[in-house]
Amino acid sequence: MQNVFVSSHPLVAHKLTKLRNVDTNPKKFRELVREIAALMTYEATQDLSTHPYEVITPMGETTGVQLKDKIGLVPILRAGLGMVEGVWGLMPNAEVWHIGLYRDEDTLQPVEYYNKLPVAPTVQVCLVLDPMLATGGSAVATVDILKRWGVNRIKFIGLLGAPEGVENLHKHHPEVPIHLASIDSHLNEIGYIVPGLGDAGDRQFGTG
Repeated sequence: MQNVFVSSHPLVAHKLTKLRNVDTNPKKFRELVREIAALMTYEATQDLSTHPYEVITPMGETTGVQLKDKIGLVPILRAGLGMVEGVWGLMPNAEVWHIGLYRDEDTLQPVEYYNKLPVAPTVQVCLVLDPMLATGGSAVATVDILKRWGVNRIKFIGLLGAPEGVENLHKHHPEVPIHLASIDSHLNEIGYIVPGLGDAGDRQFGTG
């Protein structure tokens, strides 16, 4: 499937294995989410636009580059919050805009409960952050919102995906690159990724 990128980096695989472990406590889980998010963002942003920038070094002048576009981070509440710090470590000036969606456990469809985007876009590129791309409903709804907002470029960055969620997001928004650490086997009868890692929000915040 085009525009779907699964990391082959050994550090990502190593940390993801620790993340899956049922014995990993919330503090360590949050640390791993931050670390993997940074590694995934490094891979996902290789094609960002730059422009030349003149700098003076201790030895003289040289031409470097600066990022051309303003970047916005859009964590899907609440699990996506844990990824923000990892990305901010690489791009501390990125704006953060929160979109709150929860999955109705009966219909497995996303329900929007929070959206404070300004009237007009303030960024050119949005990175949608969500650890789990399960059914894909929340990701599709978030991209819908960002497109209506008028964002030019959107990328999805997650940790785990199910084939069903990847297919759903790609079907509705084929131009949106999907970056994941792993695509797992399938969804179970209640919409959880298998083998997965359980509920990413509960495991981060100790509420499971």
